[in-house]
Amino acid sequence: MTPPGRSALTGPSRQALLGAALLAAGRPVTLRELALVLGVPEDAALREVKAFTAQVASADLGFVVEAVAGGYRLVVPPATAPHLSPLLSPPPLPALSSAALEVLAVIAYRQPVTRAEIEAMRGGSASTVVTLQERELVKVVGRSDAVGQPLLYGTTERFLLEFGLTSLAELPPLESGNFAHLLRS
Repeated sequence: MTPPGRSALTGPSRQALLGAALLAAGRPVTLRELALVLGVPEDAALREVKAFTAQVASADLGFVVEAVAGGYRLVVPPATAPHLSPLLSPPPLPALSSAALEVLAVIAYRQPVTRAEIEAMRGGSASTVVTLQERELVKVVGRSDAVGQPLLYGTTERFLLEFGLTSLAELPPLESGNFAHLLRS
C-alpha cells in the first residue's frame, strides 16, 4: 500500500531508503554511498542522516545511528545490549593483554611502523602483532625501504569500529611522544 501523499511510482521515502541502506549494509556506510542511494548531493544526504538520526532516537526503537569509521551504521544502544545476551553469539573475545594494547597503541599512533620500530618504542617484544592481526585490528600495509624490507603495520577499519572512532584523527593526543603511559594501570 502506498503511503498518503506518495505515488506508487516514486518508491520509498528517503528516510525509508536511508534506514534500509544502513540496515542492509551490515557495515558503516559512507556519506557518498548514502548520497548515491538517495539520489541527492552529499550535503542533502547529510541533512537526511541528521533527520533520520533524530527520528530514530525519538522513536525509542532499540537501535540508534552511530557515526563511526568514516560512515554511519545502526547499532544497539549500550543500555540495551545486556538484555540481548541470550541472542548474541559468539561470545566476545577475551580482552587484549596490556602488551597487546601497548603494541596496538604504538601502531595506531605511529603507522605505518615496522615490528622492530614497535619493539624499540615499547622496549620489549612485539609478538602480539599476530594476535592483533587475527582480530583484524591491524594489517600489513606495505614494506619498508630499510634493509630486508620489513613489513609495515597499520590499523584497520575494524580498529576504528571497535574503538568507536570515525577516523585516526580522533585518537587522543600524545602528551610526551612516549608510549609508556598509555594503557597501563
